[in-house]
Amino acid sequence: MFAKVRLPGQCVIIYYYNLSNQLNAMFAKVRLPGQCVIIYYYNLSNQLNAMFAKVRLPGQCVIIYYYNLSNQLNAMFAKVRLPGQCVIIYYYNLSNQLNAMFAKVREMLRARDSNGARMLTLITEQFLEDPRLPVWRTQGTPMTDKCRQLWDELGALWVCVVLNPNINQSDKDHWNEALDKWSLMASCPLEDADNRSAYDNQESDDDSSDDENPGPSTRPQRPKPRTIFHRALEGCQLTWNNPHLQMVLREDVCYYEERCDRSTMFDSQGLPLWDEDISTACARVDALRSHGYMKEALRLAVVIVRTMKKRQREDQEKYRKGLEKGFKHSSPKQQSPPPPVSPEGWIGHPLDPIGCLFDTLLEASTAIDDSSSDSSVDSFSTRAFGGSDSSSVTIATRYQHLPISGNRDHTESYLTLAIEVALMGLGQQRLMPGGVYAQEKACKQEEKLIGRLTEIPLDSTLIAVMRKQAVLLLEGGPNSGLGVGIHSESIPMHTFAKYLFTSLLPHDADLAYRVGLRAMRLPVLEDSDDTEDAFSNLAPMVISRYPRWFTLGHLESQQCELASTMLSAAKTDMLRLRTVLESAQRNIHSSSQLFRVAQDAFKIATPAEGPKHGPLLNVALELGLQVMRMTLSTLNWRRREMVRWLVTCAIEVGVDALMSIIRNWYTFFTPLEATGTVATTVMSPATIIQMSLNYHQQEKLASCARTLALQCASKDPPNCALCALNLCEKDPVAFETAYQIVIDAAEHIMTSSQLFTIARYMEHRGYPHRAYELALLSLKNLHLAYNQDTHPAINDIHWACALSHSLGKNELSTVIPLLMKNVKCATVLSDILRRFSMTAPGMATAAADGKRKPLKLLSFEKPPLRQLLDATIHAYISTTHSRLTHISPRHYGDFIDFLSKARETFLLAHDGHLQFAQLIENMKFIYKGKKKLMYLIKERFGL
Repeated sequence: MFAKVRLPGQCVIIYYYNLSNQLNAMFAKVRLPGQCVIIYYYNLSNQLNAMFAKVRLPGQCVIIYYYNLSNQLNAMFAKVRLPGQCVIIYYYNLSNQLNAMFAKVREMLRARDSNGARMLTLITEQFLEDPRLPVWRTQGTPMTDKCRQLWDELGALWVCVVLNPNINQSDKDHWNEALDKWSLMASCPLEDADNRSAYDNQESDDDSSDDENPGPSTRPQRPKPRTIFHRALEGCQLTWNNPHLQMVLREDVCYYEERCDRSTMFDSQGLPLWDEDISTACARVDALRSHGYMKEALRLAVVIVRTMKKRQREDQEKYRKGLEKGFKHSSPKQQSPPPPVSPEGWIGHPLDPIGCLFDTLLEASTAIDDSSSDSSVDSFSTRAFGGSDSSSVTIATRYQHLPISGNRDHTESYLTLAIEVALMGLGQQRLMPGGVYAQEKACKQEEKLIGRLTEIPLDSTLIAVMRKQAVLLLEGGPNSGLGVGIHSESIPMHTFAKYLFTSLLPHDADLAYRVGLRAMRLPVLEDSDDTEDAFSNLAPMVISRYPRWFTLGHLESQQCELASTMLSAAKTDMLRLRTVLESAQRNIHSSSQLFRVAQDAFKIATPAEGPKHGPLLNVALELGLQVMRMTLSTLNWRRREMVRWLVTCAIEVGVDALMSIIRNWYTFFTPLEATGTVATTVMSPATIIQMSLNYHQQEKLASCARTLALQCASKDPPNCALCALNLCEKDPVAFETAYQIVIDAAEHIMTSSQLFTIARYMEHRGYPHRAYELALLSLKNLHLAYNQDTHPAINDIHWACALSHSLGKNELSTVIPLLMKNVKCATVLSDILRRFSMTAPGMATAAADGKRKPLKLLSFEKPPLRQLLDATIHAYISTTHSRLTHISPRHYGDFIDFLSKARETFLLAHDGHLQFAQLIENMKFIYKGKKKLMYLIKERFGL
């Protein structure tokens, strides 16, 4: 008998499950593209365990291991040449095909086929031969997440194999030996994926110490990190011979009231317990399910949940007695709460104990239809591959309350136990693991379990269970993540609390808000003294202060979602709305996340259709104001968006809110933000129309905005002066005040480019004389060297000269000395000189007076152009000698063109031709060694 499995590329794999000894040498051939043959030996005898499948092809032997049959990567492979022309092909990009191989191993184990363990052995050996493992180890790079998931699955499968209830001692010894050999290999991955660097450092330290001290070492030897197979090795030491365990597996529910005094084995009602580590006990459940012992697995799961509930009650009682004796956790700054009792968290555990119990109990509660008889969930595959459903069927699963056989409590069913164990696991206080992979895995397991809980419709019985567990978690001790005092390294309960809140809100609002408000905390950020640094949301700062919390951004996002959910639910209750607001302001330390909460509240308060919700709008505004305070002195790339949003929110709230933020602008905004965004938006016509302000309100708001503009201009003139002038245009007194602020700051604070910008604005607004004054101040602050003929201020200089020329000869006479003093560039001076001679000065003044006056062009032989001409000629002479100092032959052409422009300027003077000839003679005498240049000069100018 065989089963055919269709894979991509039209290839067929034939699995032989029960081959007799006479058929051990037989094989199945499947033709693939390229004349490849796949051979899988699943039932190999002991003599053939170390052998491999061979297929004779012309001239060579090929062993093919198909790890991933991806359509895009079928042609990509790595070849490893072995003796005898043998080629091994490894496919690295793993996809769902390898998931199917693991599922097939689980299927074979469930059928109690011994070939499943042998097939897993072949897979393990090929995994260990992966050439990337030593590369990752030597380079110190982490394993990819997909490969890490596959190794986790492999380790969990081996736990199931060694915990087979029917395994004999010889087989167990064989697997123990094999696992021990694999775990000692250098390429074997560690259980803690992020601990390899520490392990490597330890090995290097040991090697160096051995070299330096060849004698016996007195330093205590640190334990080596656990490998991926260590849990399976520990499972080899477990047995099923315990009489109490056999009783649990044999009977459904049986009351032993005469033994109820033995608290470790029975509860107060005489029901049996199983006092073992939860993860180990759940591994037994998974092993039972994997080997087809479904009833036994269900019985053991019920007993484990019963034991967990008993421990939960005992922990609560111990905590209550501790409170009565004065042990309180209410002030974490004075005494730090103790860490959780459990050394490992159930959520994020490599074996996923809570998921195993939940799947076992939920499977028993599933209402099986005739159309879907094979609806069992493979918890193994869904656990390892992040919740990707193994089946593509989207039919909604129906659940029912199936009573536990023999149980006197008729309210308890497999479904209630499944809900209860999920809530206990999610609510357990657990410390944040050390590595990024472990942290991400814990988040994914939590989200996956909560996602499965949301698929279960809640009736009155399940709501009662949920209320009971919520109260127990709120009043729990160190093992509860929702308790009063938790360790600063504990994983927050935001995602879990959001599920509890939404589920309990329609039935018990008080309890729902107790859970939500208790879970809002984020202790890892609350223990910091420098809260301003904690408020900064820069990733490098977070990583430097909290290097182990790689998922801090995700946790803060979940905290934001919880706050938004509670704000939306409390919008009709003012007291609860205020309580949630204060909790969010106190516990959310990320400005970006708090801004997100404010945006969510604003969207809820301003629906597209319907009236606005005033109280929730005020909450959004208060959150936005806190965001402004948090980011005022720290960098945030969204700051500009935050400022614009706050102004929009204040406009929606009303004129009083706008007046408030304008009067207290210095606590929320920088001067540039206050004038450039806040005041400008408030004074815009669109805002006035949107708010439907009357004349009195408009004037009052405008007066506040002008006051803000003047304050900002006094505090930061370079950035705020122009905005202040714009805002104060309609008020002459305020406009004059802003202008005087600019004049006072011109000499020692503002740059020439800023002054030129304000001067152009003044001219545009019809104040040419004020623009002229500012242009003079700009020219005083400007210096142009002889070689800066492409300076960005040249256009501003031309504009200032044109402005002074248009105002009159007196203004022009004032500008020219400044040009002669601060501008040394000959080409700029010659351009200005020619522009002054093209038109008569005072054209703008004459047009303004409305009188026609006789205007004359300026002469180059009379002041003020005579002084400018002399300065220009002197600048050309100085520039000529400067350029000749370091000139090269390739620049001779440009220099000749420069002399041509200089000659045009020289000829404007009455003795200019003599001065130019003298310049050429001096050049011939001083630079007589540059014969080629002198020849070119003589050829061009004839001198």
